[in-house]
Amino acid sequence: MKVVAPKSLTFEGGKRAVLLLHGFTGSTKDVKRLGEYLQKRGYTCHAPIYRGHGVTPEELLQTSPLDWWKDAVEGYHHLKNKGYDEIAVAGISLGGVFSLKVAEEFPVKAVVSMCAPIKRNSSNGLFERLYNYAKIYKSFEGKSRDEIIEELEELKNRPIDSLNGIMELTEITCEQLNSITSPTLVLQGALDDQIYKESATFIHEHVEANEKNIIWYKESGHIITVGKEKDKVCEDVYEFLNQVAWSDSIYKYA
Repeated sequence: MKVVAPKSLTFEGGKRAVLLLHGFTGSTKDVKRLGEYLQKRGYTCHAPIYRGHGVTPEELLQTSPLDWWKDAVEGYHHLKNKGYDEIAVAGISLGGVFSLKVAEEFPVKAVVSMCAPIKRNSSNGLFERLYNYAKIYKSFEGKSRDEIIEELEELKNRPIDSLNGIMELTEITCEQLNSITSPTLVLQGALDDQIYKESATFIHEHVEANEKNIIWYKESGHIITVGKEKDKVCEDVYEFLNQVAWSDSIYKYA
C-alpha cells in the first residue's frame, strides 16, 4: 500500500502569522490541530514539512538536519513573502529547537518552545526514534513481518552520519539563547524523558526575554500537541499569543 506523504500546511486567518514547526521523524500532523485552533481565532499559520519526513526512513537518511533547518527558514520567508510582517514561531521537539533558532536569527513577535531537547549531549536515541518510525511506516505500507524484519536489519547497517548534524545545530542554538528577547513561552510534558524536562528549565532560565513563562503538563509525555492535554496546549498557546504586542491589538507586552 502506498503511504500518502504529509504536505506543508497553511491555515489562512488574520494578519497575525505563526510559523509552526514539527519534530524529527514527525510531520505537519504534529502541529495541525494547533494550526486549526489558531486559525479559528484569527491567526494565519504555516507549517512546512521538512525534506525526508513523512516518507520512507531510507529517504529521511538521504537528507540532513541542515536541509530541515533550511525548510524551516523557507517557511518563515513564505509568510514574509505572503505579506505577513509580524510572525510568531512555535515548534515541538526538534521543531522547538528550530523555533528558538528562528528567534535568534530573525525578527519574531514571540516564540513558543515545546519539549525542545536543547540539552541533548549526544546523538543517542536519535536512531531509536528513526527505527521506531521505520517499524510503523513499513507496517502502514502493508509489508509482511519478514519483509519488515529484513528491511529493519538493513536500516541498522546504513550510515547515519547525517543525524550527528542535529547535535551541532542544537549546540549552536543553545549557546545563543541569551540573544532571544521576544516574549517566550516554554511548554513541557511532565512525563517526558529527563533530557527534555531539563531542557525546558534551561531554556526558560537562559532566554533574555522580559516576558517569559514555563508551563508543565502533568499528564503529558513528549508530543504534547497530540497527547492527552492537547486542548490545554492549544488554549495556552492562544492565550500567550493574545498577550503579545501585535500592531492590531491592545496589548500587554511592550
